[in-house]
Amino acid sequence: MKHTIISLTVLFFLFNSCDAFSQNIKIKKTTKPNVILLIGDGMGLSQLSSVFYYGDKTPAVSKFTEIGLINTSSATDIITDSGAGGTAFSCGIKTYNNTIGMNTDTLKVKNITELLSEKKYNTGVISTSAITHATPACFYAHVKSRKMENEIAQQLVSSDIDFFAGGGMQFFSNRVDSVDVLKALSDNGFIINNDKNKPLNQEKKYGFLLAEKAMPEMTNGRGDFLPEYTKLALEYFAEKGKNFFLMVEGSQIDWAGHDNNAEYLIAEMLDFDKAVGVALDFAEKDKNTLVIVLADHETGGFTLAADGKDYNTIKPSFASKEHSTSLIPVLAFGPGSEKFSGIYQNIDIFHKILELTK
Repeated sequence: MKHTIISLTVLFFLFNSCDAFSQNIKIKKTTKPNVILLIGDGMGLSQLSSVFYYGDKTPAVSKFTEIGLINTSSATDIITDSGAGGTAFSCGIKTYNNTIGMNTDTLKVKNITELLSEKKYNTGVISTSAITHATPACFYAHVKSRKMENEIAQQLVSSDIDFFAGGGMQFFSNRVDSVDVLKALSDNGFIINNDKNKPLNQEKKYGFLLAEKAMPEMTNGRGDFLPEYTKLALEYFAEKGKNFFLMVEGSQIDWAGHDNNAEYLIAEMLDFDKAVGVALDFAEKDKNTLVIVLADHETGGFTLAADGKDYNTIKPSFASKEHSTSLIPVLAFGPGSEKFSGIYQNIDIFHKILELTK
């Protein structure tokens, strides 16, 4: 009888231990993921394909297995601009071209960094353009026109952003209206242009304004700004120990498309792929980070066709100097990445992220 009681007691504890273990596994599986959203502005399938034929390394994007396509038309136009395209990702709505974070009635719509901040996420934006340019602005500002960059800069001060890096100093300092946005940022807890080689204080917010206008082109000496500051942001967020959302934009893929400059475009794509590699390296180690790579639209009607009858030589070419309505590839890696397969609207990116982070 004594042995029976002991056996039953052991079984009871084993059963409850297994149940607790199962509960722990369940809790771990439902932990909210970090999100890294990498936007190659103007990057269609041919632009993405270029990293497989230029450069000397296996492309980082080759690691993705979950792949989808999005339709990028805006509410008012078949072909979107970056304002409406960025707002689709950041706010989950179709709106008119040129607006930032507003609907077709010019009413503010909460963006994803505002919503995730309410869930205790840290947030950041990095861009090779001015940080006040259309795409990065969509993740913290609300204005009727993307051209309102002075107003956009001022809205960054009171936004929920914890880390930003890019160009655009002219919109923060020595302005015609004499508004000192740098002081306002400092008063709101930001350290501006800290030495990136020094440890970042987890109690502070950081802003890096590294050019008067946009960052330099890759073909004009920008160097590893995009991958390096992506890495810096990820290390900063990891040390803070909270969930985070980070948007990283390769802005000048679009500008190269508008210029019909293949050398410029390919250099920007190879740089963007490096930043993707940094994000994937982090996600592979972290095990709880979703990485999404996409574009707001395609620019230039870029192609990688044969040079005449020489099928061993690529002759990059363009069909236009403007945006196109091509479907855009979406690549996803990490928890919930399977939700990004298929063909759907650009606004669904926002809703899929919110569903995974609720």
